[in-house]
Amino acid sequence: MTREFKQRLLALENAYHEQISKPNKKAGLGNGVYDRYTNPILTAAHTPVFWRYDLNPETNPYLMERFGINAVFNAGAIKWQGKYMLMARVEGVDRKSFFAIAESPNGIDNFTFWENPVYLPETEDPDTNVYDIRLTEHEDGWIYGIFCTERRDPSAPAYDQSMAVAACGIARTKDFIKWDRLPDLKTPSPQQRNVVLHPEFVDGKYAFYTRPQDSFINAGKGGGIGFGLCDDIENAIITHEDIVDNKIYHTVYEAKNGQGPAPLKTPYGWLHLAHGVRNTAAGLRYVLYIFMTDLHDLTKVIYKPGGYFIAPEDDERFGDVPNVVFCNGWIMDDDETVYIYYASADSRMHVATSTLPKLLDYTINTPADGFRSAMSVNTVCEIISNNVHIKKTVKQV
Repeated sequence: MTREFKQRLLALENAYHEQISKPNKKAGLGNGVYDRYTNPILTAAHTPVFWRYDLNPETNPYLMERFGINAVFNAGAIKWQGKYMLMARVEGVDRKSFFAIAESPNGIDNFTFWENPVYLPETEDPDTNVYDIRLTEHEDGWIYGIFCTERRDPSAPAYDQSMAVAACGIARTKDFIKWDRLPDLKTPSPQQRNVVLHPEFVDGKYAFYTRPQDSFINAGKGGGIGFGLCDDIENAIITHEDIVDNKIYHTVYEAKNGQGPAPLKTPYGWLHLAHGVRNTAAGLRYVLYIFMTDLHDLTKVIYKPGGYFIAPEDDERFGDVPNVVFCNGWIMDDDETVYIYYASADSRMHVATSTLPKLLDYTINTPADGFRSAMSVNTVCEIISNNVHIKKTVKQV
């Protein structure tokens, strides 16, 4: 081992340890609903040096990177054995994604990857790519990973190597090390993405939030957040999908929308975090929004604040896919702190924190979208009028 090799290895390891040990703090004043944090919590630089480099000086004398990591993003989340765990989408420079577990003692910094990535068994029809897993601790005793599995479209002509078929993959575990792979979900839709397993049985059946779409990229006549039931998750077949939350013209979810993580159960209803997509002159823009469904009728939306909940800000706008935030994982602690794990620009992971009382206040009391400019003016004028009254009352006191 040469002196140069030792010095480079030491520099790489120091840079890695500096990255994973950065303290995180709340960023700015916030909007009263949630707090962002100053630093991303997972990036390509958070992956261990021994994943990316062959550390044998005989086979890698120049200490070159042998397996490059392009991005870490779109992580499922769960609180397990006292640790805040993210099951992140790790994308290599070869464009293939795989899953890896990172854990933190406090949920906001010091996220460290486990020694090995997740070994996910394949089906008889091997996945070309897997990504965007949602973790659900189900009342049946298993922890399920529901993810997108992508394969080349068999009907695609030879000259088109971009046509793909997206389906919902299902795996389950009890220790996050050994995973049982189940058959992919079958639904009436030609393609499925952003599928999420509900944490409780519904009428004795497994319940899924789906996102039916006609093709790999475009929702077509499909789209909207769907809902369906199946009898047996070991052979999961949904025969009918109801649309819970549809696309609507000139909203933040006019082009596409999809469920984020599994919803949180509250005394008022099921709290959902979703992503919405609209088209702009600069391309698609992904934001997050919130809604609530009835405790007993999961297809009935009872509250839905207008507009977005989280949108890309500052450096979050820049990366592989600009102007995108995406969330498929959140955790609610026993003290009702809610950790919202979201990715920006398909490049890195962030955290925002709120509380259940704040999220309920936001969801129930924030005005709904009126779908017309005039209605927006009415909403603003009503707030102004109420504030004028409050100012007069304060002066009188």
